[in-house]
Amino acid sequence: MTLPDGYTTDLSAALPLHAVSKATFPAWLQAQAAPVQAWLAAQRFDGAPGRACSWPDAAGRAAGAVLGVDDLHDPFAWAHAPRALPAGDWQVASELDDGARHALQLGWGLGRYRFARYKAQPAPAARLAADGFDAETFDLLAACVRVRDLVNTPTEHMGPDELEAAARGLAQAHGATVDVIAGDALLAQHYPAIHAVGRASHRAPRLIELTWGEAAHPHVAICGKGVCFDTGGLDLKAAAGMRNMKKDMGGAAHALALAGLVMARRLPLRLTLLVAAVENAIGPNALRPGEVIATRKGVSVEIDNTDAEGRLILADALARACELSPDLLLDFATLTGAARVALGPDLPALYANDEALAQDWLAAGQQVRDPLWRMPLWRPYLRYLTSGIADLANSSNTTMAGSVTAALYLERFVEDGVRWGHVDVYAWNDGDRPGKPAGGEAQGLRAAYVLLKARAAG
Repeated sequence: MTLPDGYTTDLSAALPLHAVSKATFPAWLQAQAAPVQAWLAAQRFDGAPGRACSWPDAAGRAAGAVLGVDDLHDPFAWAHAPRALPAGDWQVASELDDGARHALQLGWGLGRYRFARYKAQPAPAARLAADGFDAETFDLLAACVRVRDLVNTPTEHMGPDELEAAARGLAQAHGATVDVIAGDALLAQHYPAIHAVGRASHRAPRLIELTWGEAAHPHVAICGKGVCFDTGGLDLKAAAGMRNMKKDMGGAAHALALAGLVMARRLPLRLTLLVAAVENAIGPNALRPGEVIATRKGVSVEIDNTDAEGRLILADALARACELSPDLLLDFATLTGAARVALGPDLPALYANDEALAQDWLAAGQQVRDPLWRMPLWRPYLRYLTSGIADLANSSNTTMAGSVTAALYLERFVEDGVRWGHVDVYAWNDGDRPGKPAGGEAQGLRAAYVLLKARAAG
């Protein structure tokens, strides 16, 4: 196994790193040498979470360090370490169970991450030393990094072509197959909603379909919203709302990363990945408010707002997924600002039409400290999507329950009997926090992997 940067199995020069909480710190401190006690007192270190303090030896070189970690099983509780510690190799001296070791190793990598495609970033010189590392942990880290890198990349270098290239790269790495329907071929092969949203861009819209696995295994379909940039269309966003819309393909980034993780871990599943990749642009042929468009399922949709475009492209992707009769259907989408108003940036909104699926996903999130919050599919709110001239409107004329109505819209394209979960994800950090640098973020991804791993195990 090749180790990522920041990790080593060479313990010869590793310094001791102790993990404490505010509750355990006093007893730990009493066991330390008097100079260490005096040094930590001078630094006013008290074991508070997110803090770190090293102390010197007689020659002034780093001799050891202590971290404040409130939850040993939370990767982000460890993530401050690589940037807070002095240069050198560090080996955790505290006794850790398997879950805590996994969290430490993952959190270390998440804490080191910086997006460096366009601007060199000073890498932290601290390395984590251990006599062994977990390959699954590094696959999870790679998946989280994949989401971050894809979302952070500006649209000039992350359009529909590049999303297709990302899918093809995964397929080549893992022995999957990819089929792509692009441009006017979407009309010929009956994906009219994807075409309608993406037709105004100079970059052709497309549906990317990746398949992998053995026919005898349970079939999981994963759909992702791949709006590579969202101007809002003719219902143009204000400048502040448009500024970070390179991230509107965050759902596709999550879907690609989860598919890559399933394949890397060789889970006994049959996988179909569907990414609807478009740019919601403005042009002479742009989608207009008041138009009625067709969908793959045959449901006619009146366009109330061209900025509610993600649900349009997902409608065709979900319809295609249901044609394959999967045992489980998951989708990820940066779908609504309303979900952020309700839950803030850190909690993805989870919707599901199956109680066991919802509870299992929530439990997985709690297990690996990757939380989601379940929201209701409150079907009486379908009245907000009533159209006088079509089967459905794509948006409502009320500001109430925007995330719920968006999920209800998607559910209209899921066939009865298909177990379906939808995550309305922010995919973004507004500011820097330990392990969560400003920019793209994977949310609900690790929980989804734990969910699928358990399902694969029966």
